Amino acid sequence: MSRFFKVLVANRGEIACRVIRSARDAGYPTVAVFSEADASAPHVRLADESVCIGPAAAAESYLDMDKVLDAARRTGADAIHPGYGFLSENAAFARACEESGVTFIGPTSEAIASMGDKARAKARMEAAGVPCVPGHRWEDQASAETDALVQAADAIGYPLLVKASAGGGGRGMRRVESGSELPAALDSARAEAEAAFGSGDLLMEKLIEGARHVEVQVMADEHGTTLHLGERDCSVQRRHQKVLEEAPCPAVDDELRSRLGSAAVDAAAAIDYRGAGTVEFLLAADGSFYFLEMNTRLQVEHPVTELVTGLDLVDMQLRVAQGEPLGIAQEDVQLCGHAIEARLYAEDPDRGFMPQTGRVELWRPASGEGIRCDGGIREGQEIGAFYDPMLAKLIASGPDRESALRRLRRALRETRLLGVQHNAQFLGRVVAHPTFQSGLATTSFLEGEFAAEYEPVSSPDDAAWSLAAALFVAGASGEHGAWRSSAHASTSLITLRCGDARKQAQVTIEPGPRYEVRLGEASFSIAQHGVFAGEQRIEIDAVCSSVALAWSADCRTLHLAARGASYSFERIAPGSEAEQEASDGSVRSPLAGRVAAVHVEAGSTVTLGQDLLVLEAMKLETVISSPCDGTITALKVAVDDQVARGQLIVEVEAAEAAE
Repeated sequence: MSRFFKVLVANRGEIACRVIRSARDAGYPTVAVFSEADASAPHVRLADESVCIGPAAAAESYLDMDKVLDAARRTGADAIHPGYGFLSENAAFARACEESGVTFIGPTSEAIASMGDKARAKARMEAAGVPCVPGHRWEDQASAETDALVQAADAIGYPLLVKASAGGGGRGMRRVESGSELPAALDSARAEAEAAFGSGDLLMEKLIEGARHVEVQVMADEHGTTLHLGERDCSVQRRHQKVLEEAPCPAVDDELRSRLGSAAVDAAAAIDYRGAGTVEFLLAADGSFYFLEMNTRLQVEHPVTELVTGLDLVDMQLRVAQGEPLGIAQEDVQLCGHAIEARLYAEDPDRGFMPQTGRVELWRPASGEGIRCDGGIREGQEIGAFYDPMLAKLIASGPDRESALRRLRRALRETRLLGVQHNAQFLGRVVAHPTFQSGLATTSFLEGEFAAEYEPVSSPDDAAWSLAAALFVAGASGEHGAWRSSAHASTSLITLRCGDARKQAQVTIEPGPRYEVRLGEASFSIAQHGVFAGEQRIEIDAVCSSVALAWSADCRTLHLAARGASYSFERIAPGSEAEQEASDGSVRSPLAGRVAAVHVEAGSTVTLGQDLLVLEAMKLETVISSPCDGTITALKVAVDDQVARGQLIVEVEAAEAAE
């Protein structure tokens, strides 16, 4: 029987905070590991002890098994919880823990390895009688004949998916509509899989159209008990990445839940599983379901299961790892109410979900009845480009789905995160969509029906521009106090920039004080009515509302949250470089990250939209294109350079200007 006394959490962000809290509640001293970039992160402060394990790059810190184990030895930690991501499903790491006498709080290395390869996992599940998607896999990947694979694909039927055997997250996955598309799909999927996972092995599976992505939480001890804790619906996805999750699934009744649960338990038992795991299925419209994969770790979305079962999954993991029995039977697991989780990401939904970086100037998550926030950020923290862009999770629960939905919509509106652009407003629109409201969303919903109707709303309206102008004139001191007043009317001209847009406003301070703002042909009368609960009460043309705001350290940038949206405004000084700058071909980095590739050089002739270079941030690549036809006059960066958001990276002389 295992016995440990101190827990090291080999992760960062919200999941590290989550695990540390449960471990401390259970009476264990805790150890955090951190990269140089995370030296002041919340999980470091929360733990009893902490150890720096390397530079910001994950490969040199959080993914370095030797450094993590060395941190455990140095602090006397005799157990390691891997969280999710990083080393959580690394069989070699679990084996290294076992061999060094450190308890790995998770399944055995053999169980992880058995589910780490999709093709082999599917074979194990078929042998165990778990329903699997019709497909084809081949052992000799190097010498497989394309004609033979086309014949196999024809037998499966179209459309189908070519998938990487290793890894996940949509990497190495291609949709194929016909045999003529297959060779190219195989080549591109193999190349992407090789780059992402170090293995180009593939398999083919029938594409189940109009399906839901439903997963079942399982928990098993070493005494022969394996339970399922109900299902979660994870159908709302973008690029095969989950965005919203809920429990229970709106399309699953008690009879179907029992069949799904039994299949998940059979899957876990087939590999002698121990601890927390998730068995993922595709659920067809007719109620049939098919095994997708098993995640041999705690899932990001585990809180929704906790809220409907009343169980603490991390505490259960700790007890199972100690060798204790689960202490409950299947009939003791009862689902009560409904819970929905929304993932808060540092990204710009209106620009292809481009990852965002910046300093957290204000962080005030929603609270109240039925609201839970699992976060891993703090005010003053720099959000960099090295890790996954998820910042926090908002989870709403209630006695039924309608009440949980109402609470989640409220939580998304009330959450205040300023300084880093994020997707809260986008999530609110998804949650409010009639298809999601009705519980009918499938895996095609977000990138199909919703995307077709989606219109970007990132540009502030004139009232927001005018409010920002008034706040700049009022001064940064107005953040927590009264606005600047004037015995006599005084007028200022101010130029602001928000994203790619810029506007000039005329602001007149009237006694009171009241700020009269003229913006082009529009005019607004603005006044402050005090500060309540950390937010200003603002009157615009006789209508009052609450506004949250935060200033950058130099007071040149105002971050503003009002009426369900948030924006960042920068004041442009007259005569400054920013004021003079026009759309003349100056290309600035839209994000902080690493230069992954450069496709041009000084003197190159380019055309509008031509690829100039590639930036890499938060596991994603962003292509930077030429803003015009012309000639590269200056290339300011090289491969592997780190660039800041807004940094000048390329100068292009427009063709018209060159003539």
